[in-house]
Amino acid sequence: MKHTRNFCIIAHIDHGKSTLADRMLEITNTLTARDMENQVLDSMDLEKEKGITIKSHAIQMDYVHNGETYTLNLIDTPGHVDFSYEVSRAIASCEGAILIVDATQGIQAQTISNLYLAIEHDLEIIPVLNKIDVESAMVDVVTDQVVDLLGCKPEEILLASGKTGQGVKEVLDAIVERIPAPTGDPDAPLQALIFDSVFNSFRGIIAYFKVVNGSIKPGDKVKFVSTGKEYVADEIGVLKMKMHPRKEIPCGSVGYIISGIKTAVEVKVGDTITHVGPNACTEAIEGFEEVKPMVFAGMYPVETDQYEELRASLEKFQLNDASLVFEPESSLALGFGFRCGFLGLLHLEIVQERLFREFNMDVITTVPNVSYKVYTTQGEVLDVHNPSGLPAATLIDKIEEPYIRAQVISRSDYYGPIMKLCLDKRGILINQHYLTADRLELTYEMPLSEIVFDFYDKLKSISKGYASFDYHVIGFKEAKLVKLDILLNGDPADALSTLIHADHAYDFGRKMCEKLKELIPRQQFDIAIQAAVGAKIIARETVKAVRKDVTAKCYGGDISRKRKLLEKQKQGKKRMRQIGTVEVPQSAFMAVLKLD
Repeated sequence: MKHTRNFCIIAHIDHGKSTLADRMLEITNTLTARDMENQVLDSMDLEKEKGITIKSHAIQMDYVHNGETYTLNLIDTPGHVDFSYEVSRAIASCEGAILIVDATQGIQAQTISNLYLAIEHDLEIIPVLNKIDVESAMVDVVTDQVVDLLGCKPEEILLASGKTGQGVKEVLDAIVERIPAPTGDPDAPLQALIFDSVFNSFRGIIAYFKVVNGSIKPGDKVKFVSTGKEYVADEIGVLKMKMHPRKEIPCGSVGYIISGIKTAVEVKVGDTITHVGPNACTEAIEGFEEVKPMVFAGMYPVETDQYEELRASLEKFQLNDASLVFEPESSLALGFGFRCGFLGLLHLEIVQERLFREFNMDVITTVPNVSYKVYTTQGEVLDVHNPSGLPAATLIDKIEEPYIRAQVISRSDYYGPIMKLCLDKRGILINQHYLTADRLELTYEMPLSEIVFDFYDKLKSISKGYASFDYHVIGFKEAKLVKLDILLNGDPADALSTLIHADHAYDFGRKMCEKLKELIPRQQFDIAIQAAVGAKIIARETVKAVRKDVTAKCYGGDISRKRKLLEKQKQGKKRMRQIGTVEVPQSAFMAVLKLD
């Protein structure tokens, strides 16, 4: 056990976590040169295409230090704020963390927030400056920033390059020397923490765990504490690039268990595994927080008869991504589907894409929104995730919306445009703090609903990519919100309804009507697109009908003949409108998000 080290790599997006992990695998000979590729731990096609880490990846390495062999369990984590839950799970199963800071960019928002997460769990932090081989590296400046942030000595900061492999050996030595060995009692009853799980179509559900106390062997009867279900450990082993079966997973080590579990709901991330019988542990391991979804959207199957398939796909998906939550709901326009909770828009996009790739499920996604607290005149408090679930306007006393505390770190040149953007999004400036002479940290309080759609994109474009952003929810505040409905020929399209601040309703309604006019294909009849708040119409656009030229066969002659034909056509179009239905294409639901 004293030769085991569990650590994770944390950093902001694109600071080189996965590249440094690649070099570690090379140096420890975990991978042969033939198997080596860039970002080898990013095993999903989607990760490779987008160049981002979505899932935390656990892998075991053997490293010889001063003639002794050490087992290193590395967990590579995502950097994007939408996947911060993955980071929190990785941190809960480690004793130390490597904090990587890009020497060309310095400290950014996500660096700070992941660092605080690690400090909360009392992890040993090893600061590493990466990309020191790049010409624009500012080693001295960034070293001072890290010293200010961590309060460590400058000589404790390691210099490395994930690309060339310079300094990586020193990082591995520091892991062995500085990170403490796992603490646990090998003779105590078995306690193992599940930190991830995957679905395998041949072997059932595979759970990844860390043994906190005791040990586990193949053939042991085990029990999952939260569900109370019992299984036999068919196979246990360690995770290298492939799964390697073992005769025992000792205390403090990380491994996997296969026990032929078929139903997805039986495995919960954060659950505790123990033995069955008299030597079972009495309480579960603490330290896992429940995930809090930030953004809600409806997911509906394209074919209505695929509802059960979608449910099964979401349950299997949830195994691999514990931050997704869902419950059934129905819509007038789209039939039966699910109300899903996500951590952000990127997370929504990834889930949608993975459902299509891994489970061949094509889904329609409704307009995302956040959850609101509605106080009724009867004194009830309702959690509303969907605008259609709002009570009648006469019954509503007040509506509260979630607020966040946002940290924006940027160069001071972009101070003005960033402040304007935050003010437009109803942000209130709480604090401003100069990190260095030209780097500024701004703290804002703003509504979560304002940052859901395109805040991050706009922030990046106005700061030329320099600004970094991080946030956490702080609670609910009262707001003047109204429900904005979109009517198509007088019928409300419930999937396009949104809750919006009263001051923004008119502009947003007008833009939505203009956008839908572009997207809805022309029919045989006129389509009236209206935006309404309650009974009041605030904007209108009309998609003109496709018309046949009925006067083409009239050569000259009396005007009244032409008029009669046109009048007859008009009556026919009117009749058609009464029986015709308007199809809203999928692109329309997504385009709403891109409104400026």
